[in-house]
Amino acid sequence: MGKVKEAANHKSKWIITKYQDDAALANGQAYEVVEIDNNLLLNEGIGEMWDLICGLGSPAAYNNANAQLGVGDSTTAADAAQTDLQAATNKTWKGMEATYPQRASETVTFRALFGSADANYDWREFSLRNGATADKNMNRKVDTQGTKVAGQTWTLDLQITLN
Repeated sequence: MGKVKEAANHKSKWIITKYQDDAALANGQAYEVVEIDNNLLLNEGIGEMWDLICGLGSPAAYNNANAQLGVGDSTTAADAAQTDLQAATNKTWKGMEATYPQRASETVTFRALFGSADANYDWREFSLRNGATADKNMNRKVDTQGTKVAGQTWTLDLQITLN
């Protein structure tokens, strides 16, 4: 008899869609779309996932009411023990767009919009957490993606696939 091999894979993709202004956003006219693969799952997020799956304690779901995507300007390397974005001051958390998160098959997509007055600095780190109160960060990615300036609107998507 052959041995049964069991495996699970985690794949993530960050997508930054950059618009010159709100009019370009309304018309769907992005000037740049950047895709960044992979990130590091954080210990506190893994623990929160297991608590949600097993019904342990009172974890907060990563749903439309709670989930937030964050950006910051720190270049500190990602480490599984981290519990927040690492930027000292330039970090911004935004809640989900109206119909997010969304799930299609084994992939869930989170989306936040950073308007003209939001997060106008170098975008170098990214994370997902389950709200300001629960504040359990699922993951973190460090990757320099340029400087957002006042007047521009950028969207940040995170796609996570488990298979």
